[in-house]
Parts: sequence; C-alpha cells; structure tokens
Amino acid sequence: MNVFNRVLRILEMAGCVLLVACGSGSSQWQNQLPSTVDKVTPYNLYREIGMRIDLVPRGVGGRRKNRPMTPSYITIHSTQNPTGDAFDHALALKRGALSASWHFTVQDNLSIQHLPTRQEGRHADMDGPGNHNSIGIEMCEHRGNNRAYTIERTAKLAAYLMYIHRIPLSRVVPHYHWPRAGYRPPNKNCPHFLLDNGRPGRTWQWFLSRVNLHYHRLMPGPMITT
Repeated sequence: MNVFNRVLRILEMAGCVLLVACGSGSSQWQNQLPSTVDKVTPYNLYREIGMRIDLVPRGVGGRRKNRPMTPSYITIHSTQNPTGDAFDHALALKRGALSASWHFTVQDNLSIQHLPTRQEGRHADMDGPGNHNSIGIEMCEHRGNNRAYTIERTAKLAAYLMYIHRIPLSRVVPHYHWPRAGYRPPNKNCPHFLLDNGRPGRTWQWFLSRVNLHYHRLMPGPMITT
C-alpha cells in the first residue's frame, strides 16, 4: 500500500476527508467543484446522482445469458466516444449492437443504469475477475459534456455503490487495473483523462479523494438498491 492510500485509510477510520488537486487537469476540475459538502442519507445521494433506469432487456446483448455476480470492485472507464452521449450508449446496449456491456453510463447532468449490479457485464478483461467481480461505470466524452461535472457525478455514484455493496475505496479501480490476455499492452489507458502517462498516478488519487469525500457524507437512512 502506497503512502497516499495509507493516509486515506487513516482518514477513513477517523471519519475525515482528504481533498487534493494534482496536476493541471485535476486542478482545473477541482476549481469547478465544491470543497465542502453536506451530510446526506444514501437516498438523497442517489437523487444527486440523477439516475435513470433503462435496463437492457433479458436475452439481449449483455443480458443474453444470466451471469449472477456478487460485486467486490467498481471499475471506472471512459467511453472515448466524442459523438455519443449516455442516451446513445443506452440505446446501443438495448439493441445488442455492442460486444461490450456495463452497468452505468454517466454524463455531466445524469446517469443511466443498463444492468443490475448483481449481473456480470463485459467491460474489463474478457473472462477475468474484472468482469466476474466488478461493477462497470463509463464516463461520457461527447462534445459539450462538462468533464468536471461528469467526474463528480461518477464519484458520487462510486461512493453510493461502495456503501450499499460494502466495497472499500481500495477496490475502486480504473480499467487499467485489469490486464487483458492477448493485448499489447495488456493494461488499457482507461479512463485516459484520469491516468498519468497511461498509468494510475496523482490524478487518479485525486479522483479517489472525490469518491472518499462523498462516501463520508453518508449517514444512516433509506437507500435504493441497484
């Protein structure tokens, strides 16, 4: 465990939050986001996420087979698609037009759920643990989409999923985390704008600090299962 993660762990145990701005990208995004936030119930955090349920029909695409899953990781992606918004991706998944499948797509003003979180997707590493054990979240990159707000909404969603599935912050990982057999390089540069030179670094740690911020906002109360 590196020094930053040890500090995060100590702060988690103390009920505190560490906010850092690392590098030019995260500094710019940080300036658009609040540095302090109010406590909320899980239900109210879910409302902030702006979730719309638009599940892929059973028997289609990513739900062609029933693959039950107990999620123990959350995997963060970016679409690398400059023309498709969350609704476009939802439609493609429902039509079975994509070989991949994932659980949520997030843009600056809303989130869409495509698969139940206890159903496997195909978004990380073929037949590996990334698909078998993780919830996949895609961040949109279409033109006009505000990246800072998309990252913030994704951080809130990750925090909510951590809470309801009892997943620790150390298991919120980038797509890069899961090597893909047969690919060179095996670790994908994804989500590319949260990695440094194609690897998790200071910018990724900044993103985890946003997730941690929202996780520590949560207080006991009603919740919505996913």
